[in-house]
Amino acid sequence: MKERAELTAAAILAISGAYWKTCALHAAVKLDIFTVIGRDSLTADAVGAAIDGSSRGVPMLLNALVAMGLLRREGDRYANEEETFQRLSRESPRYLGHMIMHHHDLVDSWNRLAEAVKTGQPQRASASVAERRIRENFLMGMLTLADIMGPGIAAAIDLSGRRRLLDLGGGAGAHAVHFCRRNPDLRATVFDLPTTKPLTEATLRRFGLTDRIDFLGGDFISDDFGGPYDVAWLSQVLHGEGPEACRRMIDKTAKSLVSGGIILIQEFILDDALDGPLHPALFALNMLVGTREGRSYSEGQIREMMNAAGFRDIRRLPLRSPNDSGIMMGSICG
Repeated sequence: MKERAELTAAAILAISGAYWKTCALHAAVKLDIFTVIGRDSLTADAVGAAIDGSSRGVPMLLNALVAMGLLRREGDRYANEEETFQRLSRESPRYLGHMIMHHHDLVDSWNRLAEAVKTGQPQRASASVAERRIRENFLMGMLTLADIMGPGIAAAIDLSGRRRLLDLGGGAGAHAVHFCRRNPDLRATVFDLPTTKPLTEATLRRFGLTDRIDFLGGDFISDDFGGPYDVAWLSQVLHGEGPEACRRMIDKTAKSLVSGGIILIQEFILDDALDGPLHPALFALNMLVGTREGRSYSEGQIREMMNAAGFRDIRRLPLRSPNDSGIMMGSICG
């Protein structure tokens, strides 16, 4: 039985008002306040001059960021905490701002969650200039997260003896990069939408891996994945589709693998009762407001889809990741 915190009026109001902190953080990242401050200690007037902010609004936001623990205040000057600088200043290679702006881009659709629940239909705007910017924030945010988590994942998964890897829905290619850096004999193909190609190629140039990793553009459901491959990595791609499309995707992956090849599926994995953990349960709502059929899947549901595609020795790897992201593994027989 799940342990639950005591449900009081204060706890309910805290859940209701949690978006205040979210909006303060989003505004600070959008205004680039943490980059402006950098390694310095600045007055509110100096920050306001840099961002063209008002003498009323800037101190209020800075003081709220202090109260949230993101900034520290010494007299009339404000400075970044070290972790704030590392994660929220553009000067840092560990910058999370693109993912935070991706979260900001989702706010409008989440505000129409009640309508999505009634209709079962997504609430995001159609393709436009804004949609392209949203896509870029998403891809850059995913690149940052993969860059942070990728080395640990690559170190924990034994791919010795494997020669070709399919990174399905690989985005900018960070996971493929870390798998290849960990395994010198491995070559990889990043399969994603054709519009992703420029960002992927820029990432491969940055890591000096254009000779070992290539890009193949196409549609996950209708296009051929190429191959044959020894291993397929599907990171956070199933949740964007409904069960039937996921089955087709996994079946196509199976057909692209050599006998004895392995599939690795990373997802926000629900318990089989579908009512927890918290992040996968909330992420299912994110898919409700953003996609026609997407959702979070349970370990049992993913296991069933893998088994139907012919994968055997299916198991969940004992890896702990943020937000209850888990990895399922299986092997294919010829």
